Parts: sequence; structure tokens; C-alpha cells
Amino acid sequence: MAKKAFIFDLDGVIVDTAKYHFLAWQKLANQLGIEFTHEHNEGLKGVSRVRSLDIILELGNIQATQEDKNQWLVQKNEEYLSYLVDMDESEILPGVLKVLEYLKSKNQYIALGSASKNARPILEKTNIMHFFDAIVDGNDVSNAKPDPEVFLRAVQLVGVTNENAIVFEDSVAGIQAANIANMISVGIGDASVLHEAKYNFIDFTFIDEAFLFQLIS
Repeated sequence: MAKKAFIFDLDGVIVDTAKYHFLAWQKLANQLGIEFTHEHNEGLKGVSRVRSLDIILELGNIQATQEDKNQWLVQKNEEYLSYLVDMDESEILPGVLKVLEYLKSKNQYIALGSASKNARPILEKTNIMHFFDAIVDGNDVSNAKPDPEVFLRAVQLVGVTNENAIVFEDSVAGIQAANIANMISVGIGDASVLHEAKYNFIDFTFIDEAFLFQLIS
């Protein structure tokens, strides 16, 4: 039985930090006179911080210098980080720990593949760093999803082939990246949105050991 790599996105998959990204982006958008809703925020899932800012500026038809953009990116990140100060295990989404524990008990590789540049401190604050054999985040890659770079680097680090990798994602761009890399894609969230995924679950509480064993074997 070949050892598999189970690759997890972070925001909206392992932890519910997506809400903090939304609040931080919304505060910046409002400051710039741009209306920014939950619907707009859906378009930022799996997208890099730089591209997210560009999308918001396009919403408000705002032209900005690179200096302004850099300042706003720092401001947004500081706002986001302020929400993470008191983060703990309670932020882990339902069912995730059970899945991580099962995969670890079956001696499978577990990796993180996230656009977040704050992935490591989040894993530390939620006390789940020890589950991961490899961590690839926004500090390690130059191409954002749907480019599969983040997942390709993860499988390289653990030494498995793309075909032996399974990706858990909550974004369309992330599912597309997994599919482009010829990995098994598992959508976490609304199946009508993540319809390109090979498998879909509303959340990890719907993933049982029989399904995970099927993926392993």
C-alpha cells in the first residue's frame, strides 16, 4: 500500500479564520469608500493577499500607487493578526481533529498547502503543528491558486507522486489547483460551488473512517 499525502488548506478548512480575513478586508474597503459584502468575499477564497487587494480596488474603481497598495496590505494584515491574538483550539473546525488523528494513526503523510502567510503561528496557537509532516504557505510560493505550486511543493517535501495526494479545499481556485496537479480533490463546503471536486462534504463531520480508509488504500 503506497503511503499517501493528505494536503489541507488552512482558512475555512482547518480553522475558521476566513471570518477574520473578511472583517479585515471589509474595514479597509469601507475606509476606501468601497462596499464589501460576504458575496464579494467569496471571490477572495484561495486568492493571495496582493490579488485580493487588487480585486477590492477594482470593485471601487480605484487606481492606486504601489506605495499605497503596500501600506494597505500591511494595514490589512495587522488588522487580521489582531483577531488571532486570542486564538486557541476552539477555532479548529468540527471534525478536523478526528480526521487528523485517524490519518496520523494510519502513518499517512499530512501536509499544509495554504496561501496564508500566517499559517505557522495559527498552527502553533491551535496546538496542531505536530500533525504536519510538511508546511507550505504563502511565504514559500510565488504563484497563487489555481496554480498548483503550493500543492506540488508539498508532495515534493514528503516524497510522494501527485497521484498519491489528496487535497482538502474550500475554494474553487484550490479545487482547480488540485485537479490541474492530477491530485484527488475533496471539496469542503457547498457542493454547488465546489462542483469541480471529485468528492464533496459540507464539513469534516461528514467524513468517516471508511471514506478515509478508501482513500488510503
